[in-house]
Amino acid sequence: MEDAFYERDGEGFVATELTRGPWDPGSQHAGPPSGLLGRAIERVPGGEGFQVARVALEILRPVPIGTVRVEAELVRPGRSVQMIEASLVDEEGEKLMVARGWRIRTGEIEVPEEVETTPPPPAGPEEGDEPEFFATGQSAGYHTAMEWRSVGGGFLEPGPATVWMRMGCELVAGEAPTPLQRTLVAADVGNGISAVLDWTRFVFINVDLTVHLERMPEGEWICVDARTLPQRNGIGVAESVLSDERGRIGRAAQALLVSER
Repeated sequence: MEDAFYERDGEGFVATELTRGPWDPGSQHAGPPSGLLGRAIERVPGGEGFQVARVALEILRPVPIGTVRVEAELVRPGRSVQMIEASLVDEEGEKLMVARGWRIRTGEIEVPEEVETTPPPPAGPEEGDEPEFFATGQSAGYHTAMEWRSVGGGFLEPGPATVWMRMGCELVAGEAPTPLQRTLVAADVGNGISAVLDWTRFVFINVDLTVHLERMPEGEWICVDARTLPQRNGIGVAESVLSDERGRIGRAAQALLVSER
Protein backbone atom coordinates (compact mmCIF):
# COMPACT_ATOMS: atom_id res chain seq x y z
CA MET A 1 0.00 0.00 0.00
CA GLU A 2 1.16 3.53 -0.71
CA ASP A 3 2.35 5.72 2.14
CA ALA A 4 0.67 8.93 0.97
CA PHE A 5 -2.40 10.27 -0.79
CA TYR A 6 -0.15 12.01 -3.35
CA GLU A 7 3.30 11.64 -4.90
CA ARG A 8 5.10 14.72 -6.20
CA ASP A 9 5.66 14.86 -9.97
CA GLY A 10 7.41 18.10 -10.88
CA GLU A 11 4.85 20.85 -10.35
CA GLY A 12 2.02 18.33 -10.08
CA PHE A 13 0.73 15.71 -7.68
CA VAL A 14 -0.09 12.14 -8.70
CA ALA A 15 -3.00 10.74 -6.71
CA THR A 16 -2.59 7.22 -5.33
CA GLU A 17 -5.44 4.75 -4.94
CA LEU A 18 -5.74 5.82 -1.29
CA THR A 19 -7.59 8.92 -2.51
CA ARG A 20 -10.43 6.80 -3.96
CA GLY A 21 -13.89 7.82 -2.78
CA PRO A 22 -17.09 5.80 -2.30
CA TRP A 23 -19.17 7.12 -5.22
CA ASP A 24 -16.97 6.26 -8.21
CA PRO A 25 -13.89 3.98 -8.20
CA GLY A 26 -12.16 6.35 -10.64
CA SER A 27 -12.70 9.50 -8.57
CA GLN A 28 -11.13 10.88 -5.43
CA HIS A 29 -12.83 11.41 -2.09
CA ALA A 30 -13.00 15.17 -1.53
CA GLY A 31 -10.94 14.96 1.67
CA PRO A 32 -7.44 14.54 0.16
CA PRO A 33 -7.82 17.29 -2.50
CA SER A 34 -9.25 19.58 0.20
CA GLY A 35 -6.09 18.95 2.18
CA LEU A 36 -4.00 19.69 -0.92
CA LEU A 37 -5.78 23.03 -1.38
CA GLY A 38 -5.26 23.80 2.31
CA ARG A 39 -1.56 23.05 1.85
CA ALA A 40 -1.42 25.60 -0.97
CA ILE A 41 -3.31 28.21 1.06
CA GLU A 42 -1.02 28.01 4.06
CA ARG A 43 2.09 28.16 1.86
CA VAL A 44 1.19 31.55 0.35
CA PRO A 45 3.78 34.01 1.78
CA GLY A 46 2.81 36.61 4.36
CA GLY A 47 1.03 34.36 6.82
CA GLU A 48 3.34 34.83 9.79
CA GLY A 49 1.22 35.73 12.82
CA PHE A 50 -2.00 34.67 11.05
CA GLN A 51 -4.23 31.61 11.32
CA VAL A 52 -6.47 30.16 8.64
CA ALA A 53 -9.92 30.72 10.16
CA ARG A 54 -12.15 29.60 7.30
CA VAL A 55 -11.79 27.58 4.12
CA ALA A 56 -14.69 27.39 1.64
CA LEU A 57 -14.22 24.70 -0.99
CA GLU A 58 -16.35 24.36 -4.11
CA ILE A 59 -16.38 20.96 -5.84
CA LEU A 60 -16.89 21.84 -9.50
CA ARG A 61 -16.66 18.28 -10.86
CA PRO A 62 -15.39 14.86 -9.78
CA VAL A 63 -11.65 14.79 -9.19
CA PRO A 64 -10.15 11.85 -11.14
CA ILE A 65 -7.47 9.64 -9.66
CA GLY A 66 -4.65 11.05 -11.74
CA THR A 67 -2.29 14.01 -11.85
CA VAL A 68 -3.47 17.37 -10.54
CA ARG A 69 -1.88 20.77 -10.02
CA VAL A 70 -2.62 23.37 -7.36
CA GLU A 71 -2.31 27.14 -7.66
CA ALA A 72 -2.86 29.74 -4.94
CA GLU A 73 -2.55 33.51 -4.64
CA LEU A 74 -3.20 36.27 -2.14
CA VAL A 75 -6.18 38.26 -3.45
CA ARG A 76 -6.92 40.42 -0.42
CA PRO A 77 -3.79 41.49 1.48
CA GLY A 78 -4.09 43.15 4.85
CA ARG A 79 -2.52 43.66 8.24
CA SER A 80 -5.40 41.99 10.12
CA VAL A 81 -7.19 39.78 7.56
CA GLN A 82 -6.11 38.23 4.29
CA MET A 83 -7.97 36.23 1.65
CA ILE A 84 -6.33 33.57 -0.47
CA GLU A 85 -7.81 31.89 -3.53
CA ALA A 86 -6.64 28.46 -4.65
CA SER A 87 -7.61 26.09 -7.43
CA LEU A 88 -7.09 22.42 -8.21
CA VAL A 89 -6.78 21.66 -11.93
CA ASP A 90 -6.29 18.55 -14.05
CA GLU A 91 -3.56 17.95 -16.62
CA GLU A 92 -5.51 19.92 -19.23
CA GLY A 93 -5.87 22.90 -16.90
CA GLU A 94 -9.59 22.38 -16.25
CA LYS A 95 -10.64 23.49 -12.77
CA LEU A 96 -11.88 20.69 -10.55
CA MET A 97 -12.10 22.44 -7.17
CA VAL A 98 -11.63 26.01 -5.99
CA ALA A 99 -11.12 27.34 -2.48
CA ARG A 100 -11.13 30.63 -0.65
CA GLY A 101 -9.37 30.88 2.67
CA TRP A 102 -9.46 33.68 5.23
CA ARG A 103 -6.36 34.21 7.34
CA ILE A 104 -6.90 36.27 10.51
CA ARG A 105 -4.14 37.78 12.60
CA THR A 106 -3.83 36.17 16.01
CA GLY A 107 -3.02 37.89 19.30
CA GLU A 108 -3.49 37.38 23.03
CA ILE A 109 -6.71 38.86 24.41
CA GLU A 110 -8.18 38.68 27.88
CA VAL A 111 -11.37 36.60 28.00
CA PRO A 112 -13.31 36.38 31.30
CA GLU A 113 -12.97 32.98 32.95
CA GLU A 114 -16.72 32.41 32.92
CA VAL A 115 -16.81 32.63 29.10
CA GLU A 116 -16.51 29.20 27.53
CA THR A 117 -13.97 29.18 24.71
CA THR A 118 -13.38 25.45 24.16
CA PRO A 119 -16.39 23.18 24.78
CA PRO A 120 -15.21 19.73 25.91
CA PRO A 121 -14.81 16.93 23.37
CA PRO A 122 -16.94 13.79 23.06
CA ALA A 123 -15.62 10.52 24.46
CA GLY A 124 -12.08 10.02 23.16
CA PRO A 125 -10.87 7.74 20.36
CA GLU A 126 -9.61 5.19 22.88
CA GLU A 127 -13.24 4.63 23.90
CA GLY A 128 -14.47 4.08 20.34
CA ASP A 129 -14.79 1.08 18.05
CA GLU A 130 -13.80 0.73 14.42
CA PRO A 131 -16.98 1.22 12.38
CA GLU A 132 -18.07 -1.02 9.53
CA PHE A 133 -17.99 0.64 6.12
CA PHE A 134 -20.29 0.73 3.14
CA ALA A 135 -19.59 -2.03 0.61
CA THR A 136 -17.53 0.03 -1.84
CA GLY A 137 -16.21 -2.97 -3.75
CA GLN A 138 -12.68 -1.58 -3.43
CA SER A 139 -9.89 -3.01 -1.28
CA ALA A 140 -8.05 0.32 -1.03
CA GLY A 141 -9.20 3.90 -0.86
CA TYR A 142 -9.81 6.79 1.50
CA HIS A 143 -11.69 4.39 3.81
CA THR A 144 -8.56 2.25 4.27
CA ALA A 145 -6.12 5.19 4.45
CA MET A 146 -7.79 6.66 7.53
CA GLU A 147 -8.03 5.24 11.05
CA TRP A 148 -11.56 5.35 12.45
CA ARG A 149 -13.02 5.16 15.96
CA SER A 150 -16.76 5.59 16.42
CA VAL A 151 -18.13 6.72 19.78
CA GLY A 152 -21.67 7.01 18.42
CA GLY A 153 -23.34 5.96 15.17
CA GLY A 154 -21.48 5.23 11.98
CA PHE A 155 -21.69 4.45 8.29
CA LEU A 156 -24.28 1.67 8.52
CA GLU A 157 -26.35 3.17 11.34
CA PRO A 158 -28.81 5.83 10.14
CA GLY A 159 -28.76 9.12 12.01
CA PRO A 160 -26.21 11.39 13.71
CA ALA A 161 -22.72 10.02 14.29
CA THR A 162 -19.60 10.94 16.22
CA VAL A 163 -16.42 9.51 14.74
CA TRP A 164 -12.74 10.12 15.46
CA MET A 165 -10.35 10.01 12.51
CA ARG A 166 -6.60 9.93 12.08
CA MET A 167 -4.62 9.94 8.86
CA GLY A 168 -2.85 6.63 8.38
CA CYS A 169 -0.59 8.05 5.68
CA GLU A 170 0.95 11.35 4.62
CA LEU A 171 -0.89 13.85 2.45
CA VAL A 172 2.12 14.36 0.18
CA ALA A 173 4.88 11.76 0.24
CA GLY A 174 7.83 12.88 2.34
CA GLU A 175 5.92 15.64 4.18
CA ALA A 176 4.43 15.58 7.66
CA PRO A 177 0.81 16.80 7.44
CA THR A 178 0.03 20.09 9.19
CA PRO A 179 -2.91 20.61 11.58
CA LEU A 180 -4.88 22.41 8.83
CA GLN A 181 -4.26 19.59 6.37
CA ARG A 182 -5.35 16.96 8.90
CA THR A 183 -8.57 18.86 9.53
CA LEU A 184 -9.49 19.36 5.88
CA VAL A 185 -8.75 15.73 5.00
CA ALA A 186 -11.17 14.61 7.74
CA ALA A 187 -13.90 17.27 7.60
CA ASP A 188 -15.56 16.05 4.40
CA VAL A 189 -16.98 12.85 5.96
CA GLY A 190 -19.98 14.40 7.71
CA ASN A 191 -22.51 13.32 5.09
CA GLY A 192 -21.04 9.81 4.95
CA ILE A 193 -21.08 8.98 8.63
CA SER A 194 -24.46 10.54 9.47
CA ALA A 195 -26.58 9.38 6.54
CA VAL A 196 -30.27 8.91 7.26
CA LEU A 197 -31.19 7.45 3.85
CA ASP A 198 -30.42 3.98 2.52
CA TRP A 199 -26.98 4.00 0.89
CA THR A 200 -28.06 1.37 -1.64
CA ARG A 201 -31.06 3.43 -2.81
CA PHE A 202 -29.90 7.06 -2.51
CA VAL A 203 -26.85 9.18 -3.17
CA PHE A 204 -26.15 12.25 -1.03
CA ILE A 205 -23.18 13.92 -2.64
CA ASN A 206 -21.80 17.22 -1.35
CA VAL A 207 -21.07 20.03 -3.79
CA ASP A 208 -19.07 22.05 -1.29
CA LEU A 209 -17.33 21.99 2.07
CA THR A 210 -16.99 24.99 4.38
CA VAL A 211 -14.77 24.69 7.44
CA HIS A 212 -14.51 27.31 10.21
CA LEU A 213 -11.55 26.94 12.55
CA GLU A 214 -11.58 28.66 15.93
CA ARG A 215 -8.17 27.20 16.66
CA MET A 216 -5.86 24.65 15.09
CA PRO A 217 -6.11 21.06 16.36
CA GLU A 218 -3.55 19.53 18.65
CA GLY A 219 -2.45 15.96 17.99
CA GLU A 220 -3.37 13.61 15.18
CA TRP A 221 -7.01 12.73 15.96
CA ILE A 222 -9.90 14.79 14.56
CA CYS A 223 -13.46 14.17 15.72
CA VAL A 224 -16.42 14.77 13.37
CA ASP A 225 -19.76 14.98 15.19
CA ALA A 226 -22.22 15.08 12.29
CA ARG A 227 -25.91 15.32 11.46
CA THR A 228 -27.50 15.14 8.00
CA LEU A 229 -30.83 16.79 7.18
CA PRO A 230 -32.22 15.78 3.75
CA GLN A 231 -35.31 17.48 2.37
CA ARG A 232 -38.00 16.16 0.02
CA ASN A 233 -36.91 18.65 -2.64
CA GLY A 234 -33.67 16.73 -3.16
CA ILE A 235 -31.45 19.14 -1.24
CA GLY A 236 -29.81 18.49 2.10
CA VAL A 237 -27.23 19.80 4.53
CA ALA A 238 -24.70 17.96 6.64
CA GLU A 239 -23.46 19.87 9.70
CA SER A 240 -20.49 18.81 11.82
CA VAL A 241 -18.78 19.96 15.00
CA LEU A 242 -15.02 19.39 14.76
CA SER A 243 -12.92 18.61 17.86
CA ASP A 244 -9.52 17.45 18.96
CA GLU A 245 -8.84 15.62 22.21
CA ARG A 246 -8.87 18.93 24.13
CA GLY A 247 -12.25 20.07 22.82
CA ARG A 248 -14.04 21.86 19.99
CA ILE A 249 -11.90 23.40 17.23
CA GLY A 250 -14.62 24.53 14.79
CA ARG A 251 -17.37 23.36 12.50
CA ALA A 252 -18.01 22.13 8.96
CA ALA A 253 -21.00 22.25 6.62
CA GLN A 254 -21.81 20.58 3.30
CA ALA A 255 -24.60 21.28 0.80
CA LEU A 256 -25.93 17.98 -0.54
CA LEU A 257 -27.44 16.76 -3.78
CA VAL A 258 -29.86 14.01 -2.70
CA SER A 259 -31.31 11.68 -5.33
CA GLU A 260 -32.29 8.10 -5.97
CA ARG A 261 -29.72 5.96 -7.75
